[in-house]
Amino acid sequence: GPCFPPAPWNPRSSFGRNSPVCTMTFLDYVSISTLAFALELVDAAFGMGYGTILTPALLVLGFDALQVVPAVIASQLVGDFLAVFFHHQFKNVNMSVGSKDFKVGSALAVFGLLGSVVAVFFALKISKFALNLYIGTLVAVVGIVVLVTHEKDRDFSWLRLLFLGSIASFNKGLSGGGYGPIVTGGQILTGVDARAAIGITSLAEGVTCIAALLTYLLYGKPIDWLLGIALAIGVAFSTPLAALIVRKLESKYLKLIIGGMTIVLGTLTVFKTIRIL
Repeated sequence: GPCFPPAPWNPRSSFGRNSPVCTMTFLDYVSISTLAFALELVDAAFGMGYGTILTPALLVLGFDALQVVPAVIASQLVGDFLAVFFHHQFKNVNMSVGSKDFKVGSALAVFGLLGSVVAVFFALKISKFALNLYIGTLVAVVGIVVLVTHEKDRDFSWLRLLFLGSIASFNKGLSGGGYGPIVTGGQILTGVDARAAIGITSLAEGVTCIAALLTYLLYGKPIDWLLGIALAIGVAFSTPLAALIVRKLESKYLKLIIGGMTIVLGTLTVFKTIRIL
C-alpha cells in the first residue's frame, strides 16, 4: 500500500506508491476513515465541508494532489447517494420522481455535468494560487449574503440556481471541493428551504462526482482505490446520523449555520492561499 505519509506519488502505480517496503498500517486506514466520517457528518448535515476540508488535510499529510482529488470525489459519490436516501427517509427532502425537490436536484446535476467535465481539463493548467483564491472568495461572499438575507423569503429562481450550480460544479472538478457551500447557500438565496437544499445538494453533487471521476479515468489518471475505500467507509457510517441531525434542527437555524460555515470555509481558504504566497 502507499506510505503514510506517502512517498512522492508515482502516477504509474495504481495505489499511489513508489516503494514496495513503505506501507500504510491498519491504524492509518482507520484514522483516515475516522476523518472522513467526521467531515461527511458535517457535509451531509449542512451541505458542505467534506471535499473543501478533506482535500487540503490529506495534502498536509503528504498525499499528492492528483492522488487525493479523484479519491475524495469517489468517496463523496458514495456519501452523496447515501445522504439522498436517508434525507428522503427522514423527510428532510422529497426525492419522489416528479417532486419539485427532485426536479431542482436533477436540473442542478444535468446543468453541472458540463462544468465538472470542463474543469478537469483546466485542473492541470490553472495556477493553484489563483484557483484557491477564487474559490475561497466566492464561497465567503455566498456565506455573507446568506447571513445578511436569512430572514428574507425569496422567490424561487431557476436562472440564479443553474448559474450557481454550474460555477459550483466547475469548482468541484478543479479541486474536489467548493461545491457544497455554493450550491447549498445558493439554493437558499434562490428560494429553496434550507432543509431541502441539503438533500438536493447531495443528489446534484453525486451526479457531478460521477462525471468528474469518469473524466479523470478517461483522461488516463489512475485512482488510489485503497485511499478511496478508506474514505468511503467513514462516509457511509456518517450519513444516517447527519440526516437525523437535519430532521431535528429548524430551518431558520440551518440557514444561520450554513451561512456561518460558508463564510468560515471561504475565509480560511483565502487566508491559507495568501499565506502560501
